[in-house]
Amino acid sequence: MKPESGRSGREALKTDFLAAAGLAGAKREMLAGDASTRRYERLYPARGPSLIFMDQPPSVETQPCPPKATDAERKALGYNALARLAAGRVEAFVACAGYLTSRGLSAPRVIAADAEAGLAVLEDLGDGLYASLIAEGMDEAPLYDAAIDVLAVLHDERPPDVLKASGATWPLLTYDDLALKTAGDLFTEWLPKFNPRLTFGPTQAAEWDSIWAPIRARGEAGASVFCHRDYHAENLVWLPDRPGAARVGLLDFQDALRAHPAWDLSMLLHDARRDVAPEREAACLARYFDRNPQLDRAAFTADFHALGALNIVRILGIFSRLVVRDGKPRYAAFMPRLWGYLDRCLADPSLAALKGWLDDHAPAESRA
Repeated sequence: MKPESGRSGREALKTDFLAAAGLAGAKREMLAGDASTRRYERLYPARGPSLIFMDQPPSVETQPCPPKATDAERKALGYNALARLAAGRVEAFVACAGYLTSRGLSAPRVIAADAEAGLAVLEDLGDGLYASLIAEGMDEAPLYDAAIDVLAVLHDERPPDVLKASGATWPLLTYDDLALKTAGDLFTEWLPKFNPRLTFGPTQAAEWDSIWAPIRARGEAGASVFCHRDYHAENLVWLPDRPGAARVGLLDFQDALRAHPAWDLSMLLHDARRDVAPEREAACLARYFDRNPQLDRAAFTADFHALGALNIVRILGIFSRLVVRDGKPRYAAFMPRLWGYLDRCLADPSLAALKGWLDDHAPAESRA
């Protein structure tokens, strides 16, 4: 099924896809969007449970990274290739979902998919998002314990180089030096555009890169596990009737990579959209270490702080870009929380050089 151009053509394509999937009569309800180019609807068929309809037009994103692309080729292809993002490809979602379910975890079942058209119908895991349940007063401890258990399951084995499921194939690339550099450089590129009081000239940029180079090297060298990459409370669904780690429903994992195990821990515990207290962070890390007694705790904690700091500056850069370029001012409200998490990481003495750079060039009084 080939995509058609224009709003009416896209809607006709979606209608035909749903009809082919036996869902022509399903009631459709638009769901709230996120920062991506995807759109979601909830479907209510005449019989059976509700479903989720995912719409990702393939033409609105730059190309994803070919597995053997050189650095120069990735730069020519654009941001998705540099950062090794999946460009919203439906086949990435389907292949990742298959891998996650093969590990006994709760990714949505794929009911129907057309990768060329950028359309899929998925199992509806419900509205029990971690963020919503905690905001309504549910004890966060069992939720975070289960989220750590999911990571322990994922980190028990090295994932394959290529994921295959339901006819979809997708390469699981490494979060390598170039992708990590692209992540960190979002901060120096976009923060001055968000806050004109900040200026980073060539000398500051060179110092920035020098500070991060050994941290990026550690990140690439430790890239050994399936990394969800967007693992936080708005992408996790509580499914209490399922056993063990399957109690956690997983969403928005299509950008997965092979990465250092600290990366998803940072996404979970440095959550831009809700406060994760230092005590909760400590409890989660303790549970993770209990599940992985072979780890050198001191070395892993240092990596968690260093790669966590990289992840946080990446998100600060992304949110600056969303505000300035994309006209989404609501993301500015999350940034003070991120600065707080960054200060928590910078308390690690091994990050003294990074702390010094930020104190000099992005001091506390300029961060609002």
